[in-house]
Amino acid sequence: MLRVAAINFLNPAPLMWDFEHAPLAQELAQRYSLHYTQPSQCAAELLACRADLGLIPIAALTPELAVVPGCTIASLNEVRSIQLIVKSPHTFSTVKTVSADTASRSSLAYAEILFRKFANNSPTFHPAPADPIAMLQQADAAILIGDPALLALEHREQIEAAVGPCQWFDLAREWHIRTNVPWVAAVWAVRPESLGAPRLSAAQLVEDLEASRNHGLLHIEDLVEEWTPRINLSPAVIRHYLSSNIHYVLNTDCMRAIKLFRQYAAEVDVLPALPDLRFL
Repeated sequence: MLRVAAINFLNPAPLMWDFEHAPLAQELAQRYSLHYTQPSQCAAELLACRADLGLIPIAALTPELAVVPGCTIASLNEVRSIQLIVKSPHTFSTVKTVSADTASRSSLAYAEILFRKFANNSPTFHPAPADPIAMLQQADAAILIGDPALLALEHREQIEAAVGPCQWFDLAREWHIRTNVPWVAAVWAVRPESLGAPRLSAAQLVEDLEASRNHGLLHIEDLVEEWTPRINLSPAVIRHYLSSNIHYVLNTDCMRAIKLFRQYAAEVDVLPALPDLRFL
């Protein structure tokens, strides 16, 4: 079976539909062995040969890994689940210290691009648990990623009551405003040598992943019902997030966005150059 490193966050839930639900979960379990980890660990497991397929941050793509066509986690404007919170009176240009949730390598790289390339600023990033009040008590700004960012938006008044007035920046929107391309967080990536007889063909892999996404998007209401008890967000917020904030189709604009992201990241010395994307 193909070993899969997956992410137990809200945003990939539609991509995982067939793997986690009848009637196809049992069939897919004959071809795939799933385990869940942090986004930042998926690529490490692929490169260490502990996994064959992973939903990985685009910052973690390497020449050894191939992007599987079809699926992505992206946003065409606001994503809401990546928040840069800046304490007043600071701005992009004056922030010196940033407390950062390290769950996603791509999100941190996007933040560094925004600071270095577009604000001519190079603040120091300090890893920190995803507690916005504690983060902002020890730094000029904080980056929250995934479910903690969505929760922070719901508790904005309480956070600002504790740390003072803040500006809240949606990193996907800030990227889109400056580049006019989508914000892309993650893609399915595979070690190509793990495919082929007698295991699994590339065509079957693409078909399985795209079918799971398509079925997931047809079951948004079921996902809302499943996730409402798991995360302290209203059904309306979860529904809007899955159906409007996140974009799940890896189209040509998203591919351009990945290339531009890697180009800018190399220019500001955040990530190594990746001249060509390798597709399965």
